Amino acid sequence: MAKKKVLIIDDDARNIFALTATLRARSFECLSCPGAKEALELLKVRDDVDVILIDMMMPEMDGYEAIPLIKNLENHGKTPVFAVTAQAMVGDREKCLKAGADEYISKPIDVDQLLALLQKI
Repeated sequence: MAKKKVLIIDDDARNIFALTATLRARSFECLSCPGAKEALELLKVRDDVDVILIDMMMPEMDGYEAIPLIKNLENHGKTPVFAVTAQAMVGDREKCLKAGADEYISKPIDVDQLLALLQKI
């Protein structure tokens, strides 16, 4: 069985490092981008991404702006996008889902919760 490929989009290298280490230890393959614009360019040429984890609060282009653009890419319209955010206030989950996210995970990330979501894809 092929490893599932996860694209992590986050402007904080520490978050990318931690998520990558956690997911690789559980046999996921990881790609990462420091911003949404770079991720969109990558996704235009890569069809092999199984799931996207995107930080909602980033400079230049945030997740709320990026998710609809990702979903509009011909080759990634059905790719699951998980919103990852420190914004854990009432209504934030709904705001992320309204933007097109398939799932919502708050920071600090509960690894068991993330793995349970990834098992569904």
